[in-house]
Amino acid sequence: MINVGIIGSGFIGPAHIEALRRLGFVQVVALCDGSQALAEEKAKELNIPHAYGSVEALLAHPDLHVVHNCTPNHLHAQINRQILRAGKHVFSEKPLCMTPEEARELVALAEQAGVIHGVSFVYRQFAMVRQAASMLEAGDLGRLFAAHGSYLQDWMLLETDYNWRVDAALGGASRAVADIGSHWCDTIQFITGRRITAVMADLSIVWPTRKSNVAGNQTFSEAQEAVYEDKPVSTEDFGSVLFRFDDGSKGSFNVSQVSAGRKNRLSLEVNGSEASVAWDQEVPQQLWVGHRAQPNQTLTDDPSLMNRDVANSAHFPGGHIEGWPDAFKNMMAQFYRAVQAGFMPEKPVFATFHDGADVMYIIDAIVKSHRQQGWVSVER
Repeated sequence: MINVGIIGSGFIGPAHIEALRRLGFVQVVALCDGSQALAEEKAKELNIPHAYGSVEALLAHPDLHVVHNCTPNHLHAQINRQILRAGKHVFSEKPLCMTPEEARELVALAEQAGVIHGVSFVYRQFAMVRQAASMLEAGDLGRLFAAHGSYLQDWMLLETDYNWRVDAALGGASRAVADIGSHWCDTIQFITGRRITAVMADLSIVWPTRKSNVAGNQTFSEAQEAVYEDKPVSTEDFGSVLFRFDDGSKGSFNVSQVSAGRKNRLSLEVNGSEASVAWDQEVPQQLWVGHRAQPNQTLTDDPSLMNRDVANSAHFPGGHIEGWPDAFKNMMAQFYRAVQAGFMPEKPVFATFHDGADVMYIIDAIVKSHRQQGWVSVER
């Protein structure tokens, strides 16, 4: 049995725990949070036997094999360093860190430590995303022409919508692009097998000042009869990005956290010389395939109809609903197979620190492009 410690018990920590428990060969033995009292409270709620109020204490837990970093963005780099220096396998929430310099350092530390390292880019683990990637790799779409799409949400639509991600010191210099655009970039690079090499971005702040609930509030929650204080905003609510791939093909995407009615809509389309594919995360079991000279198709995640190399990413017969928690389980299963083997796969299906760093370089180029109002090369 593989013993796991979790650092952070906010929105995403329990999602990690639930996915790990579904694997069957992993046990979550320890939880760390901001204080001993909070850790004990959360550990009791989540049925975890040991609780710690500091990262150092958790890392000293006996016979601990893997640590998951589920903390807010500004803590990622330092905690990832601590985990690596302790010689533990590490799975980090995205973003990997806050700056390109930190990303390069963490990649180097991970390689030196010789551990299994992963980053939580989950959308590449949906069955139909892997089907699309398999089709592109097999040449079914012909020569890649273009890729485009968007990631739209509405949870920051109102002036009174505020959480720690708005504060650049805690969330980073970019918000919408770093928070959700990062997922889009990783997913499109995974599907196409290409790397984004240059970007031109235009970012927008819809609410230059937001009203923060002085009592504090949780992400994705609503407050009643709240008292507010004004907070200046320096991170984007919306952004448009043109980009170039390393093979010369091009594309574009939009990100928004202020699109009313859009809850979590990551959508993308890839156009090739023979066919196109399109996918929408809110209808995740369908993959649209477009043709010029024959009827278009809608594929579903029936493993008997999928390409053989990716059929294992769908776990039930066709027509049985699979969604985000199942993709999350797929991600954890890929990572923990590597932990069992004791070495990194030659071509990991899960996102590694290398992939996490790569997306950081893209985000950095997007921020620079907006400030310079021109094309910027991605510095890797």
